[in-house]
Amino acid sequence: MLAIAAAVVFFIAFILNATKTSTEVIFGTTSLTLVGLTLAALHLAGVGAAVQARRGRRR
Repeated sequence: MLAIAAAVVFFIAFILNATKTSTEVIFGTTSLTLVGLTLAALHLAGVGAAVQARRGRRR
C-alpha cells in the first residue's frame, strides 16, 4: 500500500515538474519527491505489511 502511495506522489511531482506549474513551497517537486522516497523506504522496511503470522499449531 505504501508503494502505491509513493508511486502516486512521484507521479504528481513529475507532472508538476513537467508542466513547470508554480505551487506553494510545501507542495513543491522537491518536497513531494522526499515524501515519495520516505514512503518507498517505509514500504521496503516492512511497515504496513498486510501479512500476519499465524498463531497455534497446524495439524
